[in-house]
Amino acid sequence: MSKRRINKIAIIGSGIMGSGIACHFANIGVDVLLLDIVPRELNDNEKAKGLTLDDKVVRNRLVNEALNASIKSKPAPLYHPSFRNRITTGNLEDDIENVKDVDWIMEVVVERLDIKQQVFEKLEQYRTPGTLITSNTSGIPIKFMSEGRSEDFQKHFCGTHFFNPARYLKLFEIIPGPKTDASVLEFLNGYGEQFLGKTSVVAKDTPAFIGNRIGIFSIMSLFHTVKDLDLTIEEVDKLSGPVIGRPKSATFRTVDVVGLDTLVHVANGIRENCPNDERHELFQLPDFINTMMKNKWLGSKTGQGFYKKSVSKDGQKDILSLDLNTLEYREKQRAKFATLELTKTIDKVVDRFKVLVKGKDKAGEFYRKSFAALFAYVSNRIPEITDDLYKIDDAMKAGFGWEHGPFQIWDAIGVEEGIEMMKAEGLEPNAWVKDMLASGSSSFYSVKNGATFAYNIPTKTQEKIPGQDSFIILDNIRTSNEVFKNSGVVIEDLGDGILNVEFQSKMNTIGGDVLAGLNKAIDLAEKDFDGLVVGNQAANFSVGANIGMIFMMAAEQEYDELNMAIKYFQDTMMRMRYSSIPTIAAPHGMALGGGCELSMHADKVVAAAETYIGLVEFGVGVIPGGGGSKEMALRAQDTFRKGDVELNVLQDYFLTIGMAKVATSAYEAFDLGILQKGKDIVVVNKDRQIATAKAHARLMADAGYTKPVKRKDVKVLGKQALGMFLVGTDAMEASHYISEHDQKIANKLAYVMAGGDLSEPTLVSEQYLLDLEREAFLSLCTERKTLERIQHMLKTGKPLRN
Repeated sequence: MSKRRINKIAIIGSGIMGSGIACHFANIGVDVLLLDIVPRELNDNEKAKGLTLDDKVVRNRLVNEALNASIKSKPAPLYHPSFRNRITTGNLEDDIENVKDVDWIMEVVVERLDIKQQVFEKLEQYRTPGTLITSNTSGIPIKFMSEGRSEDFQKHFCGTHFFNPARYLKLFEIIPGPKTDASVLEFLNGYGEQFLGKTSVVAKDTPAFIGNRIGIFSIMSLFHTVKDLDLTIEEVDKLSGPVIGRPKSATFRTVDVVGLDTLVHVANGIRENCPNDERHELFQLPDFINTMMKNKWLGSKTGQGFYKKSVSKDGQKDILSLDLNTLEYREKQRAKFATLELTKTIDKVVDRFKVLVKGKDKAGEFYRKSFAALFAYVSNRIPEITDDLYKIDDAMKAGFGWEHGPFQIWDAIGVEEGIEMMKAEGLEPNAWVKDMLASGSSSFYSVKNGATFAYNIPTKTQEKIPGQDSFIILDNIRTSNEVFKNSGVVIEDLGDGILNVEFQSKMNTIGGDVLAGLNKAIDLAEKDFDGLVVGNQAANFSVGANIGMIFMMAAEQEYDELNMAIKYFQDTMMRMRYSSIPTIAAPHGMALGGGCELSMHADKVVAAAETYIGLVEFGVGVIPGGGGSKEMALRAQDTFRKGDVELNVLQDYFLTIGMAKVATSAYEAFDLGILQKGKDIVVVNKDRQIATAKAHARLMADAGYTKPVKRKDVKVLGKQALGMFLVGTDAMEASHYISEHDQKIANKLAYVMAGGDLSEPTLVSEQYLLDLEREAFLSLCTERKTLERIQHMLKTGKPLRN
């Protein structure tokens, strides 16, 4: 049997989900055919142009409008605007025969069984036998959809449920039909993880599958708890947000974004189709939800939901909150709980749960009630929705953005403690949980030899979770493979001669301890190892240098110390480039300022597709001082080609820094010159990133890596470039596009990137540019307005214009 490959896919239905899925397949390089229905009447614009229903532009209007709307939406569905070219649009009358040429057909039409069955009947007339055919349904039973279809159709048919937005949410549920071939499930499971960058979860064909069944239960349970405990929506969002590793939008803001009608639709579906669910009554909508539905208070789509934007008479914008008792909007109230104060010094979310459930206030009661209900519910869903407990955790983390799944939270609190919490609420876990404890397993998960094991209910043993061999999970090896540790980093042995240095500071900021750790890692690697990876698995790679430290030194006028600190940063970045072992940076999430500079100085970057990287120092009133300004000047000259206007090339790199541009994906970073084509690579699945970086370090070492020779051939343009920049900044300040202080910062950057005021183009060393960069950085730190900007950033997290 030949190996199945996906070179081309047909997406049937171009709504929000269909277009989003089409964009994500385009993101990974697949040729996409996106089809939708033909309009039945002309719109006013088409009538004015004298078009008819037979014109191609009219017949493809619906699909093109839907795709264009998706591409313009925020956050962007495409990694790069040019990837739009990988999508071909058409309609279900003129172009349906083209599905014969695709490797996978995915139906994403309206959630009505009769319409889906009609679409499948039509598709089967053109589908080539052996072609995958799936449905993105969020709840219609898979077994009903393929009824009446051919044996080959049913063998290759199943559900493939993406969560919206398809690019950003990682859950990919695969739901087999009655006759789905096992090889199809195995292929989709692997494809989702390796190619789509998803967490693939095979679910049983039950209402709402896994993610929505547990997620909607959790929200509905909370809707009832909020009334029982007389909590405000602000209090609930405070308690159910980042403090427990959930998204900032927490509960009520999330419902506003998704749409209350969507939530109600799924909740009603579970209530109607799961009559034997032991918590059936919780899926009954509370009175306040019914009133909101009646009033069309559905959230962002109708302008108001649990929150409402308002503008006062004096033009001030504000956000009002819904009072669940009066159902009237009022000013937002600040939520504060003594229990939450106790967790402020606990950095790791997983370590907070034990403290939270012991709280003596209303917050503690909230956590005990909600976790007890959740634990009991998930224990009873096995084996109904899945046979494996880890799949429930995977689904909640990937589909709802939870940092920890229900069973992981239960482990953190303690299995027996969780059972006691349930008893206090009149609940009981499923019998298999007590069987687990009786069998000698005191937790749902364990770690052995760097791999995660989960309790298997039928065998009553801890078994290795499949699919881990492509991953390196730093949490699992941090203690056993530790080579060195300080307050800023942990250095781990990844095996095969490769080290990893993992930042441990708050938000992975780069301060003295992190720089010392990086130097120590290079020392160790040069002495006893063959390569070094700089990577972590936190939410963000690094948000940059520790600006609090910079502010303190500048405010105290400790300029000698600040000069030494900046030189230490620069020297460390240069060691990343000029060491005797290959260095690989593995940025993901935010890689800003110093995090970006570090990446630019590594021998190779293995970036996660979702990397938001840029030199943002202008926002705090300085220029990049860790080698970033030097590096942009160097990269500009390296791209000078015969026939180029060198000043224009340099200006592009100057503006990347001057406008604090941040790439919204790793692919955009190539456009900004931050990543380099032919050298740096992108991985779609962040879980594979460290393993991939390690493999490239090993490959470079095996190829005979030699320490590079320091550059002394950097062409700078001197006064020719400096004059152009100064004229430009004068004009921008005169037209009030930038402030006087912005102009001062820009002029300092111009001086560095021009190589100073040299009378003619000259070849200089990197160190020459680094010295100019450090001098400019220090001079800006003496400015009052720079200190104001840094202080404002420290207080608010937002840049200040002054």
